[in-house]
Amino acid sequence: MRGLTASPGSPGWRTPLVVLAGGCAISLVGLGSRSAFGLFLEPMTVAHGWSRESYALAIAIQNLLWGATMPFAGGIADRYGPVRVLMAGALVTAAGIWGMASAESTGMLYLTGGVMTGLGGAFTAFSLAVAAMIKVVGPERRSLVIGLGMAAGSLGMVILSPITQTLITNLGWHDALVGLAVISIVIVPLALLLPNNPDGGVAASVPGQTVVGAVREAARHRGYVLLTTGFFVCGFHVTFINIHFPAYISDLGLNPTVAAWSLALIGLFNIGGSFMSGFAGQRWSKKAGLSFIYTSRAIAIVALLLLPKTEMTMYVFAGAMGLLWLSTVPLTTGIVAQVFGVRYFATLSGIVFFSHQVGSFLGAWLGGVVYDRTGSYDGMWIAGIVLGVAAALIHLPINESPLARLRDVA
Repeated sequence: MRGLTASPGSPGWRTPLVVLAGGCAISLVGLGSRSAFGLFLEPMTVAHGWSRESYALAIAIQNLLWGATMPFAGGIADRYGPVRVLMAGALVTAAGIWGMASAESTGMLYLTGGVMTGLGGAFTAFSLAVAAMIKVVGPERRSLVIGLGMAAGSLGMVILSPITQTLITNLGWHDALVGLAVISIVIVPLALLLPNNPDGGVAASVPGQTVVGAVREAARHRGYVLLTTGFFVCGFHVTFINIHFPAYISDLGLNPTVAAWSLALIGLFNIGGSFMSGFAGQRWSKKAGLSFIYTSRAIAIVALLLLPKTEMTMYVFAGAMGLLWLSTVPLTTGIVAQVFGVRYFATLSGIVFFSHQVGSFLGAWLGGVVYDRTGSYDGMWIAGIVLGVAAALIHLPINESPLARLRDVA
């Protein structure tokens, strides 16, 4: 395969294809299991007599801590390698999900489903795996490889959403959560497929540059600030939909299986969306692609509000949103790698992802707040439209050219 490079400093069996397969498998398990949390909102709140805001706040805390801790996790991986980081994160995540199943109070739900799964998520984040993946390919293939990893995560949604709903229906939500906890542990052996050498054979872009220096350099870059700001909107959209769309469908009187298959369709169509995004990012402007995606999301939400609320409308919306779901990631992270290089990619992309998770916090939590206050999600859908248009505009001024010191190296 052209563009693949060896992985210096690693055992010979860790070929580039093994590394790519391992990273994709980690994405499949991690993103797939987390995509199913929305299916537990209604059965858990009904069983415990909790408000939707209570469950939504737990997931919001999870996403916020996930994002806040990711730069720290990325810094450790950039310095010492990703393997032990991913393994520790998988164990904490599994313990958190297992704890959710036994939580009898909202306080315990916030600790297990919020704090523990959030911290575990930061240390099993796809960006840690993709940092290893992009170091074994040439610069011309990085966007495509990132898209490949996101497509694998989407395949996890396709597989695990219907499976989780089946487990909830047949065994109950408690045993379904235990099942997700067990699945999360699979990341432990998968992490061993990745090389543990921090730089992957990629020398620091500036001799003697530290991670702190790289962060300071990025903070002074206007495009990096705009990119970080815009990624907030992606988090707001996907987490609100992932957590509250199943309940929204239920409120319409549709069968719960419609929600599960809608999440699966999002994952299925995101496979194509991620591939197309990664492919396009190799050939055309990444910032223009991002502007197109956010505009399209706003249009899709407008259509959802205006069309009849039928099963077919839900499926069509899920398919359209799936094409746009994580297609932002190959382009967003691709700009980070393109502008700043890959030596401190995990750290710099982790900071960008923190903005995404702030949006995720608000998307999850405010969804519960707005519903409990108004009895409707309409206010959240309207906010999603406005933010989509704003994000489309924010990305246009970004300078996506590599820094001068990288142009001879890339």
